[in-house]
Amino acid sequence: MSFFKEFREFALKGNVMDMAVGVIIGGAFGKIVSSLVNDILMPPIGALIGNTDFSSLRLDISKVRDLSSKATHVVTDAIGSGTAESVPAEPIWWNYGAFIQQCVDFAILAFCVFLMVKMMNKLMKKKQEAAPAPVPEPSKEELLLTEIRDLLREQKK
Repeated sequence: MSFFKEFREFALKGNVMDMAVGVIIGGAFGKIVSSLVNDILMPPIGALIGNTDFSSLRLDISKVRDLSSKATHVVTDAIGSGTAESVPAEPIWWNYGAFIQQCVDFAILAFCVFLMVKMMNKLMKKKQEAAPAPVPEPSKEELLLTEIRDLLREQKK
């Protein structure tokens, strides 16, 4: 069997197609949830904490770099191994607001997936309950007894 023929059979199986549809719908659903978080939920929360844009919450941690830079300059000056240049550096921001926003986004998405799985499990349970139970096949003993009964009936005739 050629490689492409085998791949075509694999790609056209029902499970692969269902998974592809699920991934596409999941991506679109993720965008909807992101919009819900960014455009609907976070602005009021930002207004409550006195900041209009929640994702702009950040902390300047440049002091850590500056302290380590000063310590390096002190060591360099004490050793006398050359001159250290002072270049103005950009601030380093710790963007904790964006992280919190992504956590809320994840929590909403996880909750929605949980509800979907719960609903699917409930539907599958109802489907199993509604379907009649399969009649079990008779055991070997029952088959043998049935044959004996039939033979006895034939002898009586």
